[in-house]
Order: sequence, then C-alpha cells, then structure tokens
Amino acid sequence: MQKMLSYVRRAVDQYHMINEGDTIAVGVSGGKDSLALLAVLANLRRFYPNHFTLKAITLDMGYEEMDFSPIARLCEQLEVEYIIRPTDIKTIVFDIRKEENPCSLCAKMRRGALNDTAKQNGCNKVALGHHYDDVIETLMMSLLYEGRINCFLPQTYLDRKDITVIRPMIYAPESYIKSLVRRLELPVVHNPCPADGNTKREEIKQLLRSLERENHGVRQRIFGAIQRYPLRGWELDGEK
Repeated sequence: MQKMLSYVRRAVDQYHMINEGDTIAVGVSGGKDSLALLAVLANLRRFYPNHFTLKAITLDMGYEEMDFSPIARLCEQLEVEYIIRPTDIKTIVFDIRKEENPCSLCAKMRRGALNDTAKQNGCNKVALGHHYDDVIETLMMSLLYEGRINCFLPQTYLDRKDITVIRPMIYAPESYIKSLVRRLELPVVHNPCPADGNTKREEIKQLLRSLERENHGVRQRIFGAIQRYPLRGWELDGEK
C-alpha cells in the first residue's frame, strides 16, 4: 500500500488534483483498477493535508450476472458511501443498436451517466482508475490508429457539467495495481461484456510487450516524452 500511496500522492500533488473540502466520486466498475483506486484514496483520506470526502459510484450496466454486494461490503469497511445507479447501457449498445464496435458508444454513455450521478450526489470531482500503462497505451492508440498525438489528461474540468475529472493513478504501473489487489484481496467483479479483452487496446498491449522485450525501458521513454514534449495539460509546475 505504501508504494501505491506514494504514486498517487505524487500525481495528486504535482497536478493539484485534490483541494480542501472536495467531495470526490470514485467510478467503481468492479475491475481491479477502480477498486485499487478506491482503497488507496480511502487510505490517503486519513492523512492528506487537504481534507476531502469520498463516495463510490457503480453503474449497473444491466448484466444480471454481476453481483456488487462484495463491493458494498468493502465500502462499508472503508467507511465510504456506496451508490449503485441502474442503467440500460448494455441494452442500448448490444440489443438495440447492435454496435459492431461497441466500446466508443459504451464509454461515452458511461462517462455521461457517471458524471451526472456524481453531480446529483453532491460531488465536485470524479476519480477514474486510469494508470501508468493506460497513459502509454492511449497515446500509442491515438498515434497508430488516428494519426495524431493525443492522450487523456491527469485532470480535466468539464464546464458543461461543472465537474472535474481526476486520474490519481497515472504514475502507478499496472503490475503494482495487480499486486495490491491480490494482497488486499479486493473483490474484483468479473466483467461479462462480450467485447472485454478483444479490443484495439489489447492489441497495443501486446505490441508494447513485444517492444519491451527487445528494447527495455520503452514504456518509461514514451511516458517521459508525454511530459517533456509536453502534451497540453501534462505540464508540470515550472514548465507551463
């Protein structure tokens, strides 16, 4: 936990993600990343100088086989309010629209539902579980499939929603997250989505693994380039 806390504290401090009195909604899908983020922020809350309130929000996509009761018990242990919002996203994406490439529409609908639910429950910030490897993979996807250099930001203010999205785990490698989830025995909920694991992101993961075997440090150099370039919104203090 200490190593993960150091990664998160570094990101939070460098990009000024948490201010005094914030009410932060953690988007909890049931996957390892969001559960790790919830556990780490609950620990950070105990000693971070800027006091903040934490809530957890799960979007029920409509998959009957997903049981969120273990997450509810975890939130009770962490003393975090837990909110489940029923949605019809699965029905719209797969049954009505029958999307051949469902990920984009699904992600857009999930973002909208999560931000709306956070706002309705008094939150001014939404924390997402994107990590170090997600940053690199997203840049590579943008470069190879879209022909542009682009990536999500550490922190984004959505003026139409009047809410700020933060990503406190951008320095945390996926391997550390997996290790933390195992050690804490966090209750990961299996995602039954038919598109899970069969995406362009998975192709990029495999490409990076191959590059890393022959060129050790590829990930670090790509991440470093994002901050040195820097991409807009990734500037560190003193570089703006």
